[in-house]
Amino acid sequence: MIITRTPFRISFFGGGTDYPIWFRRHGGAVLATTIDKYCYISCRRLPPFFEHRHRIVYSQIENVSHSAEIKHPSVRATLTLLKVKQGVEIHHDGDLPARSGIGSSSSFTVGLINALMALEGQHISKEALANQAIYVEQEILGEAVGSQDQISAAFGGFNRIEFIRDGSFKVNPVILPKEVMEKLQAHLMLFFTGFSRFAPEIAQSKLQNIHTREKELATMRTMVDESIELLQNKKTSLLEFGKLLHESWRYKRSLSDRVTTPEIDQIYEAALQAGASGGKILGAGGGGFILLFVVPKYQKIVLEKLRHLVHVPFSFENSGSRVIVYQPDEVG
Repeated sequence: MIITRTPFRISFFGGGTDYPIWFRRHGGAVLATTIDKYCYISCRRLPPFFEHRHRIVYSQIENVSHSAEIKHPSVRATLTLLKVKQGVEIHHDGDLPARSGIGSSSSFTVGLINALMALEGQHISKEALANQAIYVEQEILGEAVGSQDQISAAFGGFNRIEFIRDGSFKVNPVILPKEVMEKLQAHLMLFFTGFSRFAPEIAQSKLQNIHTREKELATMRTMVDESIELLQNKKTSLLEFGKLLHESWRYKRSLSDRVTTPEIDQIYEAALQAGASGGKILGAGGGGFILLFVVPKYQKIVLEKLRHLVHVPFSFENSGSRVIVYQPDEVG
């Protein structure tokens, strides 16, 4: 039995510049962190006593004779990429709901690759893990997804991720005093809006507009370095980070009319009226989780105003995808 634990992520700035159609022409960068909410993948070799060869358990249960019959796209693609010959049983559990803007699909793919490699007795580096997950999602499945989620899930931590025109990337941990990191965490609130969406469809609508939104995306990239400078400057109020989040959200909304909805706008405006300085819908938009920057003294008011939503306390994490149980068996 192999069990991997892979974190979900929160992206602050630069989202959209991590799509190959953009960064292969202009370069890109994001500021993102992983959080202590995880995707768990358990994997074992399936004994040869069943009618089925593979068993996949997630929100559905699949028992199939051949990997090509698997309906779950990431599982099917990953088993094909890694040329898995023996029967396997795969279980998925997550701390947060899927399709909600916290990179759950990529965390699943990263965690699955990590588990299957461990099942074969092979170690995989964080860089290779991220690259393989990107290849599965962008090349094999042809999904309209960026590259930041897979990298954050594999590496973990609070990072500036740079996307190079040649397709490579650099992960630079953001160095901050412990008290600044703790203060930033204390100003962030995460809420689940109660409705999910299919991110690639929203992303596709943004990609279709990308040639008319070059100014917006270029500005959103500059906010990455601006936000890091704000955090590292001892003379700057942390409130400026929240205001920059608000400005970034305004730009993100302009990328597609599917990024936001009247319901999301209502939630966001209510939060601002209750004392939030800024925030954003996470991921592609259209629903899922909303991140808010709120001075601690206003947080009770925001909680009351948004009492119809699920509040999810969280902390930053630094481990990335890890094998937490390693008990390889000899079945098969």
